[in-house]
Amino acid sequence: MKKQFSALLLTTAICFSIPALAEETSLTIYSKTQPGAIDPNLYRPVNGQSGYNGLNVPGYAMVRQVRDVELTGKSSVVNFSDVAAYIDPTTVQFKSITDPKTTKVGEQNYQFDLVSQQKLLEKYIDKKIIVEKIAGDKAENIEGTLMSIQGGLTLRLADGSIKAINNYSGISFPDLPGGLITKPTLVWNIFTGSPGKHKSEVSYQTQGITWWADYNLTYNEGKDANNGTVDFGSWVSIINQTGASFNNARLKLMAGDVQQVTTGHGYARPMLAKAMAMDAVAEAAPPAFMQKEFFEYHLYTLDTPVTLPDNSTKQLELIPAAANVPAEKIMVFDGGQSQYWNYGGVYLDRGYGVEGGNKKVDVFLKILNKKENGLGVPLPSGRMRVNQRDSADGSLEFIGESIIDHTAANEELMIKLGNAFDVVGERKQLNYVLDSNNKFADEEIEVKLRNHKKQPVKVKVVESMYRATGWKITTTSDEYVKDNSHQVSFLVDVAPEKEKTITYKVHYTW
Repeated sequence: MKKQFSALLLTTAICFSIPALAEETSLTIYSKTQPGAIDPNLYRPVNGQSGYNGLNVPGYAMVRQVRDVELTGKSSVVNFSDVAAYIDPTTVQFKSITDPKTTKVGEQNYQFDLVSQQKLLEKYIDKKIIVEKIAGDKAENIEGTLMSIQGGLTLRLADGSIKAINNYSGISFPDLPGGLITKPTLVWNIFTGSPGKHKSEVSYQTQGITWWADYNLTYNEGKDANNGTVDFGSWVSIINQTGASFNNARLKLMAGDVQQVTTGHGYARPMLAKAMAMDAVAEAAPPAFMQKEFFEYHLYTLDTPVTLPDNSTKQLELIPAAANVPAEKIMVFDGGQSQYWNYGGVYLDRGYGVEGGNKKVDVFLKILNKKENGLGVPLPSGRMRVNQRDSADGSLEFIGESIIDHTAANEELMIKLGNAFDVVGERKQLNYVLDSNNKFADEEIEVKLRNHKKQPVKVKVVESMYRATGWKITTTSDEYVKDNSHQVSFLVDVAPEKEKTITYKVHYTW
């Protein structure tokens, strides 16, 4: 191979590594994913392919880095190259910690035309290259002027002949053409009244990163069928596909419904978060998140630095595990499935709200998020998976899962697990009378609950007042609670292998 072509060699399988970011790095990660909606392939790639890239990872982060930069004069050009590939350049902020008053950025350019074999070939049309071919156990070098890259490579050789090459093992270029770079780079023109070394702070937003919470609960049956306890554990999963690795970074997670204004081009105006110092932690202690209120959200700060390699998933314990948290098993029967809520109209048809009723009885676990129960901390939205141990062999068996919204301390958790097998409900209309002048209507409803279990159960029966906004229950077999303007509920006990019947009459006016 000739010396003038020894500067750069690319094989057909090209891989460019992106250097790790500066050590003094902190990042706050925001999630835009719906709880429980993460495709497992996002964090469990098959054959190295997840089917995702940084642009469709449902989240973003605010990155803050502290670096030393050399400002050689009153006006200096600074290349800031180790940034995430999915940076939003409109969010970049530069600040000189050394001299913030006289140091300003006059101009910023974001260069992202990254080098690749295709782009190099495009730049070398009508220029000389060397193509390497394998013939048997020998390598053949073909030197010529590149004429075309369509359907392979077409070269004009030194003798004027044309040679088409479809299969080759490598290409040699004399140098890297202008305008191509190996990694995304911010280029600043910085003006300062204090030339020399400056400690600088750079912050920006990047896509390609997200987090979500998963809760793993083990249910322990109590002495009766309606009460028990749960062993409560939680994990946070972090996906980093930003195109950059974050080494020894100070990590924060923002939980809450943070609004972003999205333009027609898919870019978002970020909500900037100030970096905050973290308390010291004992060397022997495992990593732990410290939670605090931040504006109208909650911020979870990891007490030790963490490394997040590019194209990786990391899982950390979100809140300390809690054992024997009291849990109440509640069955809920909604015969009308609450689908006939009244929205201000009047519905006089006899069959409205009573046709095609539901017979399934839903099963929930009710947990109070209180300190005295071993919890009492703000819980980010996430998926709650519940298992129960089989007493026969000690194995854990999955019994259901549900999605929770952001839940403040001292609030109630209702975790739907599925439908009861041995408890069945039935709802029907016993009578319906419409006033001849269409001024009012009277309706009588019957709800039956059948318990085929050998233990008593407690069932909450939900009933919607769906015909008109004006209503009054005139007679009832059981006490009820008015849940809201259009719903009541009955809480009843159903004896083992018995049937319980609830009847009520409601008077509608409009």
